[in-house]
Amino acid sequence: MLKNIDPLLTGTLLHLLDELGHGDQLALVDRNFPAYRYRVPVVDLRGADTAAAAEALFSVLPLDAYVEHPVRRMEVDGEPNTVHAATAALQRAADAAEGRPVGVAGVERFAFYELTREAMVLVQTGETIGYSNYLLRKGVV
Repeated sequence: MLKNIDPLLTGTLLHLLDELGHGDQLALVDRNFPAYRYRVPVVDLRGADTAAAAEALFSVLPLDAYVEHPVRRMEVDGEPNTVHAATAALQRAADAAEGRPVGVAGVERFAFYELTREAMVLVQTGETIGYSNYLLRKGVV
């Protein structure tokens, strides 16, 4: 056990986060995302929603300050400007952890699937709100 570490951050997840370098990406995805298609480590956080997982991740994972949008979200089909509750919660968690407004860009669903190929690890939540899929670009400490 470690002190002051969110219990969602397992030893395996902490190890994988530690191995990410500046600019590497992590995919934080909902329960319906085809996570195992990508043949990279998948961490199962299906007991948590996006808000809880984001708060845990952002407590240790710096976001890239050298790019305009260190977070990319999957757009809702036919409603690219829709920001649902899970995305709003992730935005609040990112802003609070970074102490600044964090840029979040929308990406069309099929383009998002392709961009996910760049992710080094996938964290799958139990989020029930559809399209709750995000790419997080790691920054520096």
